[in-house]
Amino acid sequence: MVQPVFGAWDYTIMAATMVLSVAIGVYFRFSGGKQKTNEEYLLADRNMSILPVAVSLMASFMSAISLLGVSAENYYYGMIFIVINFSYGIATPICSHLYLPVFFGLQKTSTYEYLELRFGPRIRMLASLTYTLQMILYNGIVLYAPAIVLEAVTGLDRVVSILVVGLACTFYSTLGGMKAVLFTDLLQSLLMFAAVFSIVIFASIQLGGLGNIFAIAKERARLDFSNTSVNPTERHTWWSLIVGGLFTYLSLYAVNHTQIQRLLTVSTLSRSQQCLWWSWPVLSVLSVVTSTSGLAIYAAYKDCDPVASGKITAIDQLMPFYVVDTMRSVPGLAGLFVAGIFSASLSTVSAACNALAAVTLTDYVSRWCKIKETYISWLTKLAACGYGLLFLALAFLAEYLGGVLQAALTIFGAVGGPLLGVFTLGMFTTFATELGVSVGLLSGMAFTLWMSFGGPRPPTVKLPVSVDGCAFNVTVPPPVTVDPNEYFYLYRISYMWTSPIGFAWVVVVGCIISLLYRQQQPWQRAGRPHPDPALFTPPLAHILRTRLREKESAQCELLNKEDIRNRQS
Repeated sequence: MVQPVFGAWDYTIMAATMVLSVAIGVYFRFSGGKQKTNEEYLLADRNMSILPVAVSLMASFMSAISLLGVSAENYYYGMIFIVINFSYGIATPICSHLYLPVFFGLQKTSTYEYLELRFGPRIRMLASLTYTLQMILYNGIVLYAPAIVLEAVTGLDRVVSILVVGLACTFYSTLGGMKAVLFTDLLQSLLMFAAVFSIVIFASIQLGGLGNIFAIAKERARLDFSNTSVNPTERHTWWSLIVGGLFTYLSLYAVNHTQIQRLLTVSTLSRSQQCLWWSWPVLSVLSVVTSTSGLAIYAAYKDCDPVASGKITAIDQLMPFYVVDTMRSVPGLAGLFVAGIFSASLSTVSAACNALAAVTLTDYVSRWCKIKETYISWLTKLAACGYGLLFLALAFLAEYLGGVLQAALTIFGAVGGPLLGVFTLGMFTTFATELGVSVGLLSGMAFTLWMSFGGPRPPTVKLPVSVDGCAFNVTVPPPVTVDPNEYFYLYRISYMWTSPIGFAWVVVVGCIISLLYRQQQPWQRAGRPHPDPALFTPPLAHILRTRLREKESAQCELLNKEDIRNRQS
């Protein structure tokens, strides 16, 4: 294995990234309103500009795991994964015109306050706790996974990596609030782009241009986009990537509290919608460049695969291995790459600290305790700091929990579809009840987690690799032939279908239970004869308002007729 050497320029770039991130937090702590109110701390006084919010929407969930994973995905399974970007384009108008207007109109600090207004307090608490659990698990992994990978290929101590990133992130997000999180996301996104662009540019120079990279990829079957099968057991097809990607994107950008909180930091609905529209090309460009970097790395190692030759032990180490193996001759490039990977973790963890602080104060503490206004902002900062330290602890514990890394990521994906189903039932129907959506959510998550965790599962089949060009003799064992029909059908379904299946389950079960077991709706319990149109998606809200006006008009006409009859009599 290549022994990496970090030079002075590399350490300088790494240190500058951390110092700048912390400096942004300090600046916003002592400027403007100095984060004295929860409105400023959690929602940046709702006066942010479009660019930082749009970029932050991308950075909030584009973690280091994504950067390392997408490049490895294209290396070992081909570039068909890039098709998922079409689903983002389909989902963006759905998010911006059908879901976002409801949240923006209500202007609530916690997304889950909507569920209490629409259904009742139990489903609000259930959904909020589900979100809190998945974010805690995911962000512990976000800190741990890049540290262990980078330790293996750059020599950076794992403990130091976790402590530096975790403490710096906790410090600036606690001090500077949402404004610090948004502007550090902007800085860190630039570093993420710089990291992946540097790989593509360097590989293009090394291999004689992008044309040669794509020619090699095509020759070795990495550019096969022909799979249009509707079979859900096939890992990646046009259908699984577009439909699965659509529901995954909707679960993150239409109803996830971390993203909705960012979309409420601007002054008007139209500006919030622009943030969503601009985040789509930013996300897609990063996705395309990261995918291309995977092909570039494959072109460099086409005749001596690093995993098969034993140079690295996991496919997620491919990108950092390439950097230290081939790019370390250029001072600062390795440092730029590591800064980009750490920045991806920083942006995700800081977003979670701020979002979970908002949920904790709004859904838990303020609900059960009466707190003086002067204490709320301090308690919110304490909660943000507490979550940062909790992520740190989980990152260290993850070392001893083995398979929990993949388990946590699976949980994160499996609960998104069912939660999207709950909000969809609330916004798109007037008959769905709290009992119906609660049963739907619990049974839907149980089903998707069973699908995701159940076993034994058939192994995923990678595209062939070569070791013929290695400087030493390497024997690659012949591929094991596996009959997929020997495995239980549900365990063979592609992970891309988990979110749509969870969504469909909640919608169907929620509708059936709601229609079979009628409950009083919140507006009926409050003595109102009709629902509040503000709780529903704009097309349905328009129908409800029209009916309400017609009803009021009919009542006025009836009163006028009675008044005329009374006068005549």
